[in-house]
Parts: sequence; structure tokens; C-alpha cells
Amino acid sequence: MSSSQLSPVPKTVSLLGVQILGTGSYVPDRVVSNEDLRELYGFEPDWIVNRTGIHERRFAAPHQATSDLCLIAAQRCLKAADVDPSEIDLVIVGTMTPDMSFPSTACLLQDRMKLPCAGFDLQAACAGFIYALIVGCQFIKAGTCKRVLVVGGDTNSRVINPHDPKSFPLFGDGAGAVVLAPGEPDQGMVAYQFGADGSGGDLLNRPACGSRLPASVEALEQGLQYLTMDGRAVFKWAVRMLADTTNAVLNHAGVPVEDVRWFIPHQANIRIIHAATDVLNINRDNVFKNLDKYGNTSGGSIPIALDEVVRSGGVKRGDLLLTSGFGAGLTWGTALWRW
Repeated sequence: MSSSQLSPVPKTVSLLGVQILGTGSYVPDRVVSNEDLRELYGFEPDWIVNRTGIHERRFAAPHQATSDLCLIAAQRCLKAADVDPSEIDLVIVGTMTPDMSFPSTACLLQDRMKLPCAGFDLQAACAGFIYALIVGCQFIKAGTCKRVLVVGGDTNSRVINPHDPKSFPLFGDGAGAVVLAPGEPDQGMVAYQFGADGSGGDLLNRPACGSRLPASVEALEQGLQYLTMDGRAVFKWAVRMLADTTNAVLNHAGVPVEDVRWFIPHQANIRIIHAATDVLNINRDNVFKNLDKYGNTSGGSIPIALDEVVRSGGVKRGDLLLTSGFGAGLTWGTALWRW
């Protein structure tokens, strides 16, 4: 069987005894509306809204990089959690747009926040935050860390092609963060799964500026430094994966869909979200959406949404939240969290 015929079925397991002490997020000040994209590039605003649900997005200022976005989100998170930087035992950053190849964005963040701990980046594209959250919970559960700062953030505006009307309008910049700590026995991931299918790697990638195809005049002239995507194929995969993994996690936990207070999916495309949640019979009033304002912020998508839900007062102790990230790799991660 070839790799393209493989259908990975990840394990669904539980990881309890972990709580989120606080959340934080940040999006850049610069608002780029669909009308702006029409003026700049000739993109049709109505087409963007009808196909994606996105009305505007945020782009980083020229002096800002991913670590700058993550820094503000993390500072807001620690303030909300009432946690001093000296208490952080580990920082994990989920990003696909690091400031540079090395050092890691986490190390840059660690230095700027004066965190007395180790730090590393985790690259799983738009599933990066969920991957990082799972890893962070493992450190808490193992008892080797008492406070873990998990950040997801991306500066997508630096890697999207301004001449591609099918992908450029989809993305924005932003970051979000959570602080993990030991919790009560019923808190944390009631059920989760994460997986990867590398046979779909060519559906969504950035061909150049890595060790396979280093930056060169020829590569830049061909636009290979930009993100490329087979939108139709990714759309179909995302709808199926979002529905299948949500069902698997809920079934493993023995939780009916109506018991989930908030469904917080990766904010990629409103049509993906509606197609999957309608199949699952999830009430649209319980599906949190902010992609109309921010677009797809990749690693920042879920933690930004989670922070907005929390700060609105929409979450209380014992509530069930279901989050799901999916993207390049192909990678995905879905978790049912009890607050």
C-alpha cells in the first residue's frame, strides 16, 4: 500500500488533572478589510465573504515578528492567571512562521520575558497550538512542571502570496496563550486525539526557504517562498477530519454533543466549520467564530478564540469545551476539555 492510500487512525485517550489558569491573546492594530484588498490587488470582496466568511484580518506592522505577537499575548495571559514569570517552568510555542530558523521563537520569548525555564517551538501548522497544548499537559501530568506557558502564534502575512486571490485573503496575524497547572482529577482533557498524514504534505506547503530548496534568486522569482495550497482538496479533507475526530473524541468520552458548552474549531473557513458542525448536529449558537474579524491566524487561531470566550464570561468551572485544529502536514488535533 502506498503512503497516499494510508488512512491513519490515531488513538483517542484521556489526560486529566490539568487546568488552565488563564488565557491571553493579541492581534496587530492594522486592520485589512476586503475593500482594502480590492483596492490593493483587485480581489472581489463579495467572493471572499461568500467563500470564506472573512470580512477583515489583521496584519503585523513592519517592525513586528511572531515573537512580538506572542510576547503581548503571553504577558496578558500571565496577568489574567496572576502568575509571575518566575513561576513558569517551561514555554512551548506552536508556530509555522518563526522569527527565524534558529534560535526558536520560544527562546526569544523566554529571554524577553525573563523566564527561568527551557523553551522550544513545535511546528504543526494550524494544529500547532493543540499539539503544544497536549505536550504541555504531559509535562504537568508527569509532575516535572507546575506551570507551563503554551503559546500559539503566526505572522502569516509574511508567507502568503499577494498575487494569489484564492489564498491571500484567507490569512491574518495573531497570537494566543494559556498557562497550564495541576488541576482537579476531573479537569483537563477528557478525551483527545492528534495525528498526521504526511502523504498530504504537498496539498499545503511553502516550497522554498528550507534545506530542500534554499532561498535563491530563482526560487524568489518563481514565488516559491510563499504558501501554496490545493484549496479544494484541503477543504474536503478538513470537513471530513473535523467531523470524524470530533465524533471519535465525544464517543471515547461518552459525552453527547449537546453537553458541549462551546465548540471552538480552528478558524480557517466558515464553510468548513458549518459543513462539519451541521453533520455533527452541533447547535450553531454553541460554535464560537471570530474568523470574520481575523481570518485564519494558524497557530493563533484557537487560543485567540479561547481567550475571547473566557474573557466574555462564557466559561465556568465544569464546562466542556471542544477544540479542533487542522492544517498543513497534514496534521490535526482535537480535544474535549473540562474547565
